[in-house]
Amino acid sequence: MINDFKFKLYFRKSSFKKDIFSANILFEQIEAHKPKNFLEVGVFQGVTSRNICEKLNLIHQNQFKYHGIDIFEDANNILDDKEKTSKHNKISNPIKHLIYNVFFKADLNSLKSVKNLLKKFDKNIKLYKGLSSEILPNIKMSEIDFVFLDGGHSYETVKNDLYLILKNIQKNKVIICDDYDQKDYGVKKAVDELINNVTEIKELNKRLVKITT
Repeated sequence: MINDFKFKLYFRKSSFKKDIFSANILFEQIEAHKPKNFLEVGVFQGVTSRNICEKLNLIHQNQFKYHGIDIFEDANNILDDKEKTSKHNKISNPIKHLIYNVFFKADLNSLKSVKNLLKKFDKNIKLYKGLSSEILPNIKMSEIDFVFLDGGHSYETVKNDLYLILKNIQKNKVIICDDYDQKDYGVKKAVDELINNVTEIKELNKRLVKITT
């Protein structure tokens, strides 16, 4: 079924735009584990989210749930700098700027815009606007099968996100963390500290690391 799926960019920003190889590794893991209840921390403009929903729909024929957490349009440069996240308030491509900012007057980072991108799966998704530290305690983690963690990248944020996820997630579930290879980020340190508290930590490639609870 992996051959039936192609990662699409939907004319939006995505950290996978120049790294489709890593995107394919993530979706190979989704294919292997076939989660029915998926959590993504760090939705950004919704490109990976839309692809995840398309993939889950292929596997489960509309019988899946997707949860996505992000601060959406409330992002700012100070927070982006601290958390090493993509700049939310700038479209560098002049064609995209003309289409979205001038013609449609749309903020691609907004909750409204992401909901519109995901409207095909409106009955399957739930988007949460806010900091992960505020939202994660309210997620029924015992029902989540698979987590893609790509929100804030500071050590403190990643460590806290992992703590809140692992606190109630069931055994033998999967957490994939992005940007494990970025030396200026806190992902690697936060993940490596879990070595004695989880079943397995496995590098899928330099960028992606898989935690089995």
